[in-house]
Amino acid sequence: MSDANTPPRATPYVQTPSQTVGPFFHYSLPYEAGPHVAGETTQGERITVEGRITDGDGLPITDAVVEIWQANAHGRYRHPEDDQDKPLDEAFDGFGRAATDEQGMFRFHTIKPGAVPGLHNEMQAPHINITLLARGVLKRMATRLYFADELEANRVDPVLNLVPEERRKTLIAERSGDGSVYRLDISVQGENETVFFDV
Repeated sequence: MSDANTPPRATPYVQTPSQTVGPFFHYSLPYEAGPHVAGETTQGERITVEGRITDGDGLPITDAVVEIWQANAHGRYRHPEDDQDKPLDEAFDGFGRAATDEQGMFRFHTIKPGAVPGLHNEMQAPHINITLLARGVLKRMATRLYFADELEANRVDPVLNLVPEERRKTLIAERSGDGSVYRLDISVQGENETVFFDV
């Protein structure tokens, strides 16, 4: 029992245990259209974009969420700051969200984007912006998907040229299947780590 002259005892400080983010992505980040980015009336070449996400040990990441953001077939984003004199496709907003499955696979049904201008109006090769969210990832991981059959556009792309040549392959999606499927596997760590951008 203490009296008015006895100072209260200080409670010792204890570190809070570290915690990871999730796993809550599959049920707390639903998006109505999900992986269906292109609708029935969307203009452009229909494609499927797919890939497998793995950790540093090559094991599938089964609770990740992948988001994509892209320009339409004419090379214009559905965004107020894109005021290019190019058609705006009312049937396409360019955004999609998909969860990985038990094999770490993701898949989007979209259209092949057109080329867009970058800084100083340098033309960028057709590409899709990718964001990856997963358990333990406190800051989104941002990367890009380029198309292997856009050889000349890729060669002069100002962003792709910032990446060391030997690592560019981690951003290049190859055509597979019937020719309408592009595959890009993403590794978050390790020897074949995908190039991520600090955005």
